Amino acid sequence: MAYFDAASAAPLHPVARQALLASLDEGWADPARLYREGRRARLLLDAAREAMAECVGCRPDELVFTPSGTRAVHSGVAGALAGRRRVGSHLIVSAVEHSSVLHAAEAHEAGGGEVTQVGVDRAGAVDPAAYAAALREDTALACLQSANHEVGTEQPVSRVAEACRAAGVPLLVDAAQSLGWGRVEGDWSLLTGSAHKWGGPSGVGLLAVRKGVRFAPQGPGDERESGRAPGFENLPAIVAAAASLRAVRAEATAEAARLRELTERIRSRVPELVPDVEVVGDPSRRLPGIVTFSCLYVDGETLLHELDRAGFSVSSGSSCTSSTLTPSHVLRAMGVLSEGNVRVSLPPGSAAEDVERFLEVLPGTVAAVREKLGAPAATETVRAVGPDLVVDALGRRCPIPVIELAKVIGDVPVGGTVRVLSDDEAARLDIPAWCEMRGQEYVGEEPAERGTAYLVRRTS
Repeated sequence: MAYFDAASAAPLHPVARQALLASLDEGWADPARLYREGRRARLLLDAAREAMAECVGCRPDELVFTPSGTRAVHSGVAGALAGRRRVGSHLIVSAVEHSSVLHAAEAHEAGGGEVTQVGVDRAGAVDPAAYAAALREDTALACLQSANHEVGTEQPVSRVAEACRAAGVPLLVDAAQSLGWGRVEGDWSLLTGSAHKWGGPSGVGLLAVRKGVRFAPQGPGDERESGRAPGFENLPAIVAAAASLRAVRAEATAEAARLRELTERIRSRVPELVPDVEVVGDPSRRLPGIVTFSCLYVDGETLLHELDRAGFSVSSGSSCTSSTLTPSHVLRAMGVLSEGNVRVSLPPGSAAEDVERFLEVLPGTVAAVREKLGAPAATETVRAVGPDLVVDALGRRCPIPVIELAKVIGDVPVGGTVRVLSDDEAARLDIPAWCEMRGQEYVGEEPAERGTAYLVRRTS
């Protein structure tokens, strides 16, 4: 089985396993106590904090450990907003942040705060000028991920941090996906991470708050972790997290070059091997191991199941694989195709042979899924018979509305229109994306008696 979902959770690094087992014997006592076992535990905790702070690029007393990366984000956002409540209650986030950031923003808005969401381009990157324009006198905090978890695009953190610093606004960086590869550049104010993203054990997050940043921890107070992360520290897991971060950083330069070659192989060959595919994310400013693409006329859930049967563990942002039947918020913000979406995120040590086998298996797997759904062939054309058509796809889910559109577009002459009726939220994203891929004109949408009418004009 080839595990290609490291962006969700990386396999436990051998160093993490060794450190975890060793610290179970040495680090079980309360590090706040003064007796021998407690002092030994405190030494381990202090050493782990120093090692982690060195990797992050902050002082040890600026870094605390939390029960998860999500908890680090929630504590960081809430504490920074509370610390600057006299300035205002305006929060800035990007449209492609991790759900933990967006959920924190929703909670802030529900509590009476104001949130500005900065959009991204088609590659998934924010424009630093847009962040600068969003800053106001009452802005209490801005948030920006270092790199995107779904498409791998790296964000211009340094330039955004510069704009925030000039305005006197702290910037919180969610660095969960990138910390294993290196420090986050730029003059950030707060930073969060999660150990299971770089090969450490789950259940360990980190929150770094620079000296001078106004910060007021929320919730009941506690004497542990500077009052910012209440509860007894999971010392064995913390030690393993720090050890594994140092280990992956030592291997990062060579491994990043190797994984970039493998992901570039996937990026370039998938469109050659599989027709009607859109590779998404920035082609160069991206994390080493992530490559994402979407396949027209494909049910994402079925495709993932078939790849799993073939021995590949991959992920997806397709609406077809979600219980809500709505596309990933990242793909929606980028305006790219969502149906048949596949995210390949290679863990360190991934074998080139597994990548080659994936490229061998993928074309036949996609073709089989398309055949089951009755998708049109890539070169299929139909004689024009009328100026306008209506496709009733009400009650039919992704990717059926787009499949039905593709089947009839040739039935209208150049200049004619097809009106697709659909009540599937994914159609709002996938029909315009199909038009861009196939050289047709997306006219827009109109309300219908049921669902929405999406208008497409044939141009070729």
